[in-house]
Amino acid sequence: MQPILNELICGDNIKVLKGFESNCIDLTVTSPPYDDIRNYNGYSFDFEEVSKQLYRVTKDGGVVVWVVGDAVIKGSESGTSFKQALHFKEIGFRLHDTMIFEKNASSLPDPTRYNQRFQYMFVFSKGKPKTFNSIKDNLNKHAGALKTHCSVREKDGKLYSRKNRVVAKYSVRPNIWSYTTGWMTSTCDKIAYKHPAIFPDKLAYDHIISWSNKGDVILDPFVGSGTTCKMAKQLGRNYIGIDISQEYINIAKERLN
Repeated sequence: MQPILNELICGDNIKVLKGFESNCIDLTVTSPPYDDIRNYNGYSFDFEEVSKQLYRVTKDGGVVVWVVGDAVIKGSESGTSFKQALHFKEIGFRLHDTMIFEKNASSLPDPTRYNQRFQYMFVFSKGKPKTFNSIKDNLNKHAGALKTHCSVREKDGKLYSRKNRVVAKYSVRPNIWSYTTGWMTSTCDKIAYKHPAIFPDKLAYDHIISWSNKGDVILDPFVGSGTTCKMAKQLGRNYIGIDISQEYINIAKERLN
């Protein structure tokens, strides 16, 4: 059936998604539980079945943004992120981009390795992405200057001339996105911090404007504190949030209200 838009649903995300008709979601932005790094009220999930349902409900040209990291287990990183990325490819998704969510501070410092300050943001697409609204906020050092004698090296190894051009003030940002995280910086909604693992409002905002347009349907099947749905609402998109925890649904509802 067609999902009810602008709703937060408390339930098992697999069962809920199975009730949705195929090809009904434009964009998913989510961060699932992984490697028992946090205790999400004791809940776990079936990754392979969730990924299968996400492929089914995603529209052709739709995108899934999967924010995930790895735990250190017995002295080694788990590799969960890579295993999941490869599985998404195996079931039909394209790995459109491997992006980095860089944090301003390290979590769980380990004296045996360099401090961990990032998570992966895998961007999967069902075919070629139908939408890409690039964010151009990378300030160019030589903005306004005339760039002459330009050249580019092609696959054959040779250099080929390019037309002279004026350097724009801003260029498209790189795929490493840096955000300040922590109390009252990830979000100004105090109630959100009752959830054990939130990601910044701006992270969800940036992905939603990048991969969707107004009126599109945005899904978060692990809605948690409701960040994705909150930003979708602010940006004029429709949203659907699912979480098995009523406590987290209540937090998300309060933020949306």
